[in-house]
Amino acid sequence: MSKVSNRTKIAAALVGVLALAGSNLVAADPLADVQKADGQIHADAAASQKKVDKFFDQAQDMLFEYGTVADERESLKAYNDYVATLVADQEASMKAIQDDINGVDKLRQGVVPLMFKMVEALEQFVALDLPFNTQVRKERVENLKNLLSTAEVTLAEKYRLILDAYSIEREYGNFVAVNTGKLDLNGKEVLVDFFNLGRVALYAQSLDQKTGWMYNPETKGWDTMDESHLRELTKGIRIARKQGALDLFALPIPAAETAK
Repeated sequence: MSKVSNRTKIAAALVGVLALAGSNLVAADPLADVQKADGQIHADAAASQKKVDKFFDQAQDMLFEYGTVADERESLKAYNDYVATLVADQEASMKAIQDDINGVDKLRQGVVPLMFKMVEALEQFVALDLPFNTQVRKERVENLKNLLSTAEVTLAEKYRLILDAYSIEREYGNFVAVNTGKLDLNGKEVLVDFFNLGRVALYAQSLDQKTGWMYNPETKGWDTMDESHLRELTKGIRIARKQGALDLFALPIPAAETAK
């Protein structure tokens, strides 16, 4: 009896020890779980922080890119506005040019008759003017008349040449010149020095300086000058040829009524 009881007690003790050990193991499991969960939380937090940092960096890059794109947009807008202004100005210029082109026909209709009238008036003027450089001036008028009927020359060039001819005629009124030529006196040609004071008066003097004539616009002939004027005429001719010093000289001139 006693041995059995002892064995029973020992077995009971072992069961108790095992039960206590089992209870300690069971109690230790929740703490491990907490520690494990805490570690997981820290790991997740670290991973989340990395994601946050990554997203922040991406956001900063996107913000920088946005600023760059915004600046480029403003620059492009300013350039587009500038180009639009140029295009508008070019369109206005093209319209003005087109209007000019459309008006060419009207301009031509007005200019062509005007040019014919100008050449005709110039021809009449040369015929009525003092007879100096007559051959050259008449040839100039004839060239202009032929030019008007030439298709190879542009309208602008024709008009320019007519204006040049008018300019030359205008300059004739401001010059003093001497030219040697032949004077026709009643069918007889005499070699003389022609001396003209612009369009005020035209004179002629024989090369021996013994005879002088003054052109009479009223009779379209030559009047013999008084011998008292020959010295002054010679003086004027010498000055015009720059063979004498500048000085005053006195010569008769046609009356104002007949010098038109």
